[in-house]
Order: sequence, then structure tokens, then C-alpha cells
Amino acid sequence: MQDRRNALDPFGKDRLTVLGETPLVAETPEALLDDETTPIARFFIRNNGLLPRRVDNPDAWRVIIDGEVEHPLDLTVADLKSRFPVKTFRMVLECGGNGRSFFEPKAEGNPWTNGGAGCAEWTGVSLRDVLQAAGLKSTALFTGHFGADPDKTGSMEQQAMSRGMPMAKALEEHTLLVWAMNGEPLPFIHGGPLRLIVPGWPGSLSQKWLTRIWIRDREHDGPGMTGLSYRIPVHPIPPGSDAKNVELRILESMPVRSIVTAPAHETRYESGTRSITVRGAAWAGDDAVARVDCSIDGGATWVLAQMTPPRNRYDWVRWSATLALPGDGAYEIIARATDSQGRVQPLQATNWNPNGYGCNVVHRVAVRVDPAS
Repeated sequence: MQDRRNALDPFGKDRLTVLGETPLVAETPEALLDDETTPIARFFIRNNGLLPRRVDNPDAWRVIIDGEVEHPLDLTVADLKSRFPVKTFRMVLECGGNGRSFFEPKAEGNPWTNGGAGCAEWTGVSLRDVLQAAGLKSTALFTGHFGADPDKTGSMEQQAMSRGMPMAKALEEHTLLVWAMNGEPLPFIHGGPLRLIVPGWPGSLSQKWLTRIWIRDREHDGPGMTGLSYRIPVHPIPPGSDAKNVELRILESMPVRSIVTAPAHETRYESGTRSITVRGAAWAGDDAVARVDCSIDGGATWVLAQMTPPRNRYDWVRWSATLALPGDGAYEIIARATDSQGRVQPLQATNWNPNGYGCNVVHRVAVRVDPAS
């Protein structure tokens, strides 16, 4: 049987786990997310269709801004670089289905654990500046995003994914048109030469191989915007139900999440070890991380972690804690984050939905202190 990692060979990826090959989808094991800035080699991959053709001159790539604007724009990447203030922010990008595999019963879609997320430095221009140059009409309410990737069949007649956002989100300073990642030209597999980054919201909004932003007078209705796509129940539903005749809302800000990046799952310590240092990362969609707590006794007691302040909005928080171990044996580390609105990660998966969006159950890591032989 062919090693599924071979699908990643052309893209220089480091030990990612392939979840699907057509389209190509791969997640990053939590222990490989231990860097403050996620290396490109360890950044997850999420595609909704097939890969487009590569281009020889990235600066000549074009994006159109049209619809409810006074002055439609047809800009190259070179135009973006020269006409608008260039900005760099370190921000989390996260798949809307991150955590899906923790739902019971299983939901539809790629079985993400916690590895459908990464935090890179993105360089580009604020979409706000470009939209202001186009002149938004009073009827400009929503965006629609379009890319160069064909759908799963190879057809360009319908977009593989075409989502959009309310104008307020489009006009945030941190919503970017980007051409660089971690100081390097934006890799092809991550949407180069040009993509959107819409931080804090599902990664499907961050259109790769961006060719057009259509400003609309209504909610966008492209692929990924209708039916159950990126929608969750307003009120909890019984796990396993079909969500028919249920009030749904579009998944916007992603829920608070923390991960343990060290020690790795199933790490073993020498007999007599009585304390360990645990570290990880946490983020909270549009909101801030207020605190991270760790436990080794199933949540009976908690230890408050120390947090490093984020570099900018939408950066993740790096945290660490020292945990005392009462003796040799097996332990389960739990990391639980709380956001600035007081929302806490649940100990068990909640808000089940058929497509498995927004599952932010706490991360659990098993470790063992070997008894003396």
C-alpha cells in the first residue's frame, strides 16, 4: 500500500498526517506546533478542490474587485505592493472543522483532531484599504470570494469553494490580501501567489489563489454558504440528528481552544519524576484568551498557566505550567482555555452538528512515569 505521506512530498511538509488526497488535506500533530511561529513545513493543508495551474510571474497575478463599488479595480500583486501600505501580522488560521473527530457519533467531513490550525506571519495589505480605493456603495453589505482552483472533478464551471463575509469583517485591519508567509513568497500549496486571510473565522473564508472579490448587496450564496455548510445549530440538538427544521447560524468567530504542544502524547518519564513542565498554545477567534488552566486529575484541581502576551490581535498565546506529580504511574494532562467573554472549553464535546464544525473540547495528553523496576 502506498504511503499516504507521499502526497505531501512535492510540498516540503514535515510529518503532517494526510486526511485526504483528493482534495489534498493534511493536519499537523499537536507536538509539531511547538514553535511560536508555525514553520511553513509544519503548516496544515486544506483544499476544497484540485490544485490550479502554477504561474511563472507571481507579481503579475490579478485580482478583481467589483460589484457594489464606485470604481471597480483590476489589480496585480505588483499593484497591491506599490499602492497600499504593506502590513505583517502573526495570526492563527484554523479550519472550521478542527476538532471534528472528537464528536460522537462521528460527523461528516475530514477527521481533524487539533491539527487543522497554525499561526504564521502573513504579509500583505488590508482588504479595507483596497475596498476604500474602490469606493463602497451604501448597498455594499457582503463579500463573495473566488479562486482559481477547479472543483473536485476538475471543472471550472463552479467554484470549489466561494464563501463571503459581512462588510464589518472585511473592513477589519487584520483581514488581509497576502503574498508572503513567514517572510517568504506565499507557497503555492497555501494559495500563492495571492490569498485572503480572514483571521479568527473558519479558514474556508481565506480564499486561496484569489482572483476576485465580489461586493454584494446581500449574503453571498456561493458553494460553502448554503444548506449545512459552515452552519451550526443556534440551540443544541440531539447528537446524530439530521438538523432538519432546525434554526442554524453561519459559523463566524471560532471558539476558544488550547493545545498541549509539549510533552507529546504518550511521553514516558523516569521513575521518581515529581514535576513536569507543560507548554502549549491557545486562541479564541475574534476574542482574546483570558487564561489557560491545566489538570492531571480529571479536572478536580487546576493549575493556572503562565501566558506570553500575543504580538498582535489574532496571534495565539503561548503558555506554560509546572505540574506536580504525586508519584509514579499514568497521568492525563488536560489543558483548558477561557476566552475574554468568559467562555470555557468543555470537558466533553458539545453542540454536535452533522458537518462537525466548532468542536473545541479540551485537549488530553497521556504521559507515564515508569515505576522503578
